Amino acid sequence: MAVPKAMNYPAATPGIPVRTIDAGDLEASLRDGLRDFGAHRGDLLFLGLLYPAIGFIAGAAALGNRLIPYFFPIAAGVAMLGPVAALGFYEMARRREAGLESNWSHFLDVLKRPAFDSIIAVAGLLLAVFLAWVLAAGALYTAFIGPPPDSVGDFVTRLFTTRGGWELIVVGNLAGLVFAWIVLSLSVVSLPMLVDRDVGARAAVEASMRAVRANRWTMARWGVIVAALLVLGSIPAFIGLAFVLPWLGYATWHLYTRLIDRSALAAG
Repeated sequence: MAVPKAMNYPAATPGIPVRTIDAGDLEASLRDGLRDFGAHRGDLLFLGLLYPAIGFIAGAAALGNRLIPYFFPIAAGVAMLGPVAALGFYEMARRREAGLESNWSHFLDVLKRPAFDSIIAVAGLLLAVFLAWVLAAGALYTAFIGPPPDSVGDFVTRLFTTRGGWELIVVGNLAGLVFAWIVLSLSVVSLPMLVDRDVGARAAVEASMRAVRANRWTMARWGVIVAALLVLGSIPAFIGLAFVLPWLGYATWHLYTRLIDRSALAAG
């Protein structure tokens, strides 16, 4: 496969050079991510407990009638924080690429990276997007359906047997797509880059947004792939995410290495 071509920007526009990629690069990133996962199957020890726990916590919280409408937004919104959860996988992929020892015990070595302050800043930005999504989902529920349901059965009935419920499904999913695109634009390059090199949060986020903008349709396809894998991984009881999340984490690292001209970055 040909090396992705770097995009040319006006000299007056400072920034990290990004490349154009195609569907072949997405497939190669997924293959490389799967290979990394195969070399680090101990990740299951970590995520096999963590992500089902997140699902059960969301479910338990929803047992309170007033919180039932938030179950699906929170469960879906957890994916918005997936890039933060994947930080350890970026670090392990970085170490593997550099020929360093790399296993699950290095998962938290990301805390030692020079740009960790910038990582925290971007993670905070994603958390803010997640909270905005939850608030928007609550506002949409109130607008289309009204007061909180009396039970799970009442919620399901309102959602699938009323006009307001179907309008909520349509508008809610469209709103979710907007928030998902924002998260993708902010994080697909920035967080792997900050694990890889010592750059500022602003420069990393700006590079991520330009990389997505330069590859709109290819990155839209990536977003669909990620969403489909997360849905499949959530069945049943979020257990499949123990496989999907590490795989996507490693694959995102390899996607970052294809999207960014790393020769323009100082060694980190």
